[in-house]
Amino acid sequence: MTYTYKTSGTCSSNIELEVEDDIVKEVSFWGGCNGNLQGISRLVKGMPVQAVIERLEGVRCGGRPTSCPDQLCKALHEMGF
Repeated sequence: MTYTYKTSGTCSSNIELEVEDDIVKEVSFWGGCNGNLQGISRLVKGMPVQAVIERLEGVRCGGRPTSCPDQLCKALHEMGF
């Protein structure tokens, strides 16, 4: 399943992700800190969705109540995980 999620409270504006059989296949962030987000995308590729959520949910960016990794988890929840 391919999905595009509109982020909130982060420098990135959208997250495109593909999940098959509860495994993250691809993740792309629009905008934000390019190097960090490429790193996150590469690290979660091939991981089970639940492992991504367990590791990244609740991560904050500076004084913000969310972050790009946290928004990725929100996108996965919105997809039904």
